[in-house]
Amino acid sequence: MVNFTRNSGFLLMSFSVNREAEILQASLFLVVYLMALTGNTVIIIATSIDHTLHSPMYFFLKHLSFLDLCYITVTVPRSICDSFMHSGNISLWECILQCFSFTTCISAEITILTVMSYDRYVAICFPLRYEIIMDVRTCVYAILAVWICGVIAGVMHTAATFSIHFCGSNIIHQFFCDIPQLLRLSCSNDYISELGVTVFLILLACLFFIFIVFSYTHIFSTVQRIPSAEGREKVFSTCLPHLCVVIIYLSTGAFEFLKPTSDSPTVVDFLLTFFYAVMPPTLNPIIYSLRNKVMKSAIRKIFFRKENLPLSPR
Repeated sequence: MVNFTRNSGFLLMSFSVNREAEILQASLFLVVYLMALTGNTVIIIATSIDHTLHSPMYFFLKHLSFLDLCYITVTVPRSICDSFMHSGNISLWECILQCFSFTTCISAEITILTVMSYDRYVAICFPLRYEIIMDVRTCVYAILAVWICGVIAGVMHTAATFSIHFCGSNIIHQFFCDIPQLLRLSCSNDYISELGVTVFLILLACLFFIFIVFSYTHIFSTVQRIPSAEGREKVFSTCLPHLCVVIIYLSTGAFEFLKPTSDSPTVVDFLLTFFYAVMPPTLNPIIYSLRNKVMKSAIRKIFFRKENLPLSPR
């Protein structure tokens, strides 16, 4: 069978064919994208400028924010433009690039969340050895490992997905080139290789999840032995935001990949994809800023310093 994508590419279908609903979706995406862009940029600036935030925890948080910007920028801006212009055509090479970038960001995200849980584990369970274990070299190597894991997973997913033959309809019922939707267009059993890659990476993600659970089990066990309520609150203020981010990311990702694909997506399908592909990068800066007094203080100091400057004498 002929692979139709070599000439025609794909057609990304928005949630609704109704023009007003399409504009509403694009407007919602625009608001959410601007929130994610602002929140993550603020965290990157604050952790780069404020010297009180020059520690491994905030070093990883800065890279998580940069990763979140990449994560949401891969899919949302194009979807906004497509909706406003009422056009969903995407070429084969654009789809390949989007798939590679998105799967790279997904894989790198779970990897950096695992690294951040290890950082909290060392900081709380081995405080006297923390600076020795989490030195500059270790932090840099950890970030390199995050991106290497992401790129390898992206290459594996993309190569396996686009090695299959597509036939019949070229319509993707999603606002971006989503791999589960692409597999539905396969006209043979070629997709078995992609399923093998997916199963392997899911098992790897499960190992990361087990490590995160192991880390937080020991963290909460150590916290219970801290005598002062102030000390326990300080630990929770740094650990709970990270735990919330992990739960949101893994739960929405699990629902998205485990739900069956359908020929006529429902509102539930759209909401699951929205919470999986759009909301985590938007919520992360909010979650990390709400309970973290050091972060809130640094943001106020950097962005509202002019209000606190004394008036110069005339």
